[in-house]
Amino acid sequence: MDEHDPKEEPIETIFRNGTITAVGILLAFSLGFLTHWAANPLPWQLYDLFAVVPILLGIALQMRALSML
Repeated sequence: MDEHDPKEEPIETIFRNGTITAVGILLAFSLGFLTHWAANPLPWQLYDLFAVVPILLGIALQMRALSML
């Protein structure tokens, strides 16, 4: 009667590999950007936190999305 299986995965197996690749590439870019910025010889200022906090939040969400796949 119910066509939806409760054990059905949210992402089909066919699309999982592409999704993992896309999220992994975005995560690598985000980590690389932050690493390059942190290696800058100029000292960090307090107003840099306005940019760093959203970047770190985005990285955390990308890691969560990757772990949920």
